[in-house]
Amino acid sequence: MDFLLLAAIARKPLHGYGVVEAIREATRGELDLAEGTVYPALYRLEGAGLLASSWTTVGGRRRRVYRLTKRGRDRLEQEREEWKAFTGAVQAVTA
Repeated sequence: MDFLLLAAIARKPLHGYGVVEAIREATRGELDLAEGTVYPALYRLEGAGLLASSWTTVGGRRRRVYRLTKRGRDRLEQEREEWKAFTGAVQAVTA
């Protein structure tokens, strides 16, 4: 899930529910992550230095908006390379 969260936030800074929506839209509803799993993961990724956040107010509601740090961008690239290797290996076996 970390890979998905980092990839969604890499496109643009997002608040927690925005991350859920972005993933749902990008996958045409195939992946519909529960907010109860996303928020703890965002806090953990921020604690690991992969995300940074700031508070904003939109329509009178406070929202914590997340963005990737340099370390987060580096991790995302590493995760992408590992995913490509994994899917290539699966395709080689199942083709």
